[in-house]
Amino acid sequence: MTAQLNPRGDVAVLVPAAGAGVRLGPGRPKALRLLGGEPLLVHAVRRLAAAASVHTVVVAAPAGELDAVRELLAPVAPVTVVPGGAERQASVAAALAAVPAGPEIVLVHDAARALTPPDLVESVAGAVRAGHDAVIPVLPVVDTIKEVGAGERVLGTVDRAALRAVQTPQGFRRAVLTAAHATATDPLTDDAGLVEKLGVPVVCVPGSEYALKITRPFDLALAEHLLATGA
Repeated sequence: MTAQLNPRGDVAVLVPAAGAGVRLGPGRPKALRLLGGEPLLVHAVRRLAAAASVHTVVVAAPAGELDAVRELLAPVAPVTVVPGGAERQASVAAALAAVPAGPEIVLVHDAARALTPPDLVESVAGAVRAGHDAVIPVLPVVDTIKEVGAGERVLGTVDRAALRAVQTPQGFRRAVLTAAHATATDPLTDDAGLVEKLGVPVVCVPGSEYALKITRPFDLALAEHLLATGA
């Protein structure tokens, strides 16, 4: 059954899904790799559509896969599909331009974070709704972090207490994200980074262990296990 988005919702979600995903190994574009028999993009969109305040989902897909992606997502949710760019920033900008009038909260979400729970989507959107211009979900850094120089020589140990691992969806007031992309001069892979360059404060909310990014074959194997256990 196709999920119905909320026509009274105030949230649009952009999903840049045009990347090749070379670290995952040879094959189709990363968003179309299979997890539990379905593409990562299908899992991601299904969870976005389950978030109560989502009004619009726009996917930036590989230019040669637009019809295939539309057909793939038609049974999942009413999604707008646009051609993505060569870099992530261009894909996000293309998806942002396709958002209709109405939603004033815009989230940007990686298709590779296919198991992100709907309550994290709502948490990020809620923080923007509460008055923050830019919001990112984060997890504490648990590994010891070393700064390394030439010849793999350790230069020092970084204090991890002030570090966070950033996830998606990242949330923004629509006007803020629009301004950030209008002034973008380099292909950053993090939308919050573009907003930071405007001098806009970015705040953190707790992330989710299920929002792991599927980048390497090991990540895919872990996601398969999580999916099999009910994620």
